[in-house]
Amino acid sequence: MVVVAISGLHGAGKTTAARALVRRFGLKYVSAGEVFRQLARGRGITLDEFSRYAERHPEIDRQIDSRTAEAAKRGNVLIDARLAGWMAKGADIKILLYAPLKVRVQRIVGREARAYKEVLRETAVRERSEARRFKRFYGIDVNDWSAFDLVLNTEHFSPREMARLLELTVEFIGKRRGRG
Repeated sequence: MVVVAISGLHGAGKTTAARALVRRFGLKYVSAGEVFRQLARGRGITLDEFSRYAERHPEIDRQIDSRTAEAAKRGNVLIDARLAGWMAKGADIKILLYAPLKVRVQRIVGREARAYKEVLRETAVRERSEARRFKRFYGIDVNDWSAFDLVLNTEHFSPREMARLLELTVEFIGKRRGRG
């Protein structure tokens, strides 16, 4: 039973990496970002609006993070969440993916077929909002990466290369910790 936690900024490649690892290791997939997007859609508001709403309503983050923590307790799971590395305390491996803002915005634009300036503004607003919320609600500084076993700049790798690096890392950590 393994627990993998993948964290990172929007557009860094969390979901791409998570899906590859889920397929490779047969893990259950839990995506906090998808839950957040579903909650925004359910209220009929944009991610910007929902981020601002969540700043005033800590129960939103607590609900999402509670689901994430519960999934981690059950094991054999990959958690794809902005706070996965901090919230999944018993994770066997904690991975942080990052890339420069320009690269991340270009990826989001390509995936969502939206205007660059719109995505840039939305991403910056959302990330500032999250940093404030996570610091206020949990005391987590998202710029402190010391909780992670592996920090990877995804700008330098194709999705396939990134997935392979992460697969090798999970295999290696699993063997070192007696799970592989």
